[in-house]
Amino acid sequence: MRPKIPVSAKSEPLPSAFDVVVVGGGVVGCAVLRELSRYGLRLLLLERESDLAEGISKGNSGVIHAGFNVPSGTLKARTNVEGLSRIYRLARELGVPHRRTGKLVVALADEDRPHLEELKAQGDRNGTPGLEIVDESGIRALAPHVRGRWALSSPHSGIISPYEFTIALAECALQNGARVLLETPLTAVGIRPEGFLLETPRGRFSARWVVNCAGLYSDEVAALAGIEDYRIYPYRGEYLITDKEAAAVLDIPVYPVPPRDDSFLGAHLTPTLEGHILLGPSSAYVEDKRDAATTRPVMDRLKAEAFLLVPELRRLLFIHAYAGLRPKLTDPQGRVKLADFIVEESRLRPRWVNLVGIESPGLTAAPALAARVIDIIGAREDLALRPDFRPDRPAVPKFATLDDGERARRVAADRAWGEMVCRCEHVTRAEVTAAVRNPSGARSLDAVKRRTRCGMGRCQGGFCGPRLADILQAEGVPPEKISKRGSGSEMFYGRNKP
Repeated sequence: MRPKIPVSAKSEPLPSAFDVVVVGGGVVGCAVLRELSRYGLRLLLLERESDLAEGISKGNSGVIHAGFNVPSGTLKARTNVEGLSRIYRLARELGVPHRRTGKLVVALADEDRPHLEELKAQGDRNGTPGLEIVDESGIRALAPHVRGRWALSSPHSGIISPYEFTIALAECALQNGARVLLETPLTAVGIRPEGFLLETPRGRFSARWVVNCAGLYSDEVAALAGIEDYRIYPYRGEYLITDKEAAAVLDIPVYPVPPRDDSFLGAHLTPTLEGHILLGPSSAYVEDKRDAATTRPVMDRLKAEAFLLVPELRRLLFIHAYAGLRPKLTDPQGRVKLADFIVEESRLRPRWVNLVGIESPGLTAAPALAARVIDIIGAREDLALRPDFRPDRPAVPKFATLDDGERARRVAADRAWGEMVCRCEHVTRAEVTAAVRNPSGARSLDAVKRRTRCGMGRCQGGFCGPRLADILQAEGVPPEKISKRGSGSEMFYGRNKP
């Protein structure tokens, strides 16, 4: 008997026939799903992991890029600048934390200024607004603790929570009738005159259109349909994260001038919305698409390079290290020097759309990439806008950001708002319960973390972890099914008391 799994907030049975199936629940896939939900279409998203944003979209810097660091004339450049024009409004509509911070690309020596001039000229060609080269006094005015001779200032760059953005896009699509299946990898594809037959561990689904947004696995998903045109090379990027006291040191992303030999990205310094600073990413080819290890040599190099830009970082504590992976089309032997985004309908398989090689600035470009998919589908058939489409989503209140009056009102109405589950991030039982009941059906500890920040503070889950397990049990998850990130990461293996 097939296990019953939550697919959305709706209770009606999941149909087997869809107009469009999106494969991949990262930021691009969820942006595509939301954009498609504007129209009268039957929609399904398939995600192989136990939650949305579990792959590439959780392991990046969360920078809103302005578009000056991508080659002119490429799809990367066009969708980056177009995405910049959309993403701030979209984040406001969806209630996603974000901030327009500006950004500095810093040259430590006069000899690096020509590279800044090149970046500015490239950005001007791409249509990046407001770029300016500033001197030492200009750097200090924007970021007092940053050291450098010259810097390229990009006033329209910003930061956003990438996983919250991804989840919000999907939840908006869900409330507009789309469906989501988690822990549902695509395992086989049948080709039919009227479309595709998709095999998964959760059942068989037919689709007139398939949109492949599978990130690191987009080449493998395309191959299931007999499309052998692509090869993804996974590149690992390692990060260090400081404690929240870093908020007093830096509130604007700071990048070094990129090295000419592309041997290392240089230590990017990116503040988070909560006050941490991210150091990284590095860049190294790895064989395994799941190799998210962190290494001491890279950590040491990130620190050394970061300390040159911001010496004040030496006094800060580092609370965590992690790694993300990029789906590059550039092979490690260097045979392909520049690989652009690929967004195209397959010539071999009509109505199968591939989005391949979507690395940075894919987060910023996601709304524009979604619009490209609509253009491809709309060129083949009439798309009827839904008159009842809702572009926003219900607000998700956070105790940590409420004023004292609102906190008191919520506690008076519901005692769960007064029970602190996560001390580091000030998360209450009411927030955790709401996260466990999320519309997409994710119920792991990491899924709760991405929706509430439980476990992201200084103690890294030492205090809140047992409390989260208690709440998951109270919400109907058997102890043996409580996991960190889905099947294979279960937390408990039996009882020591009857």
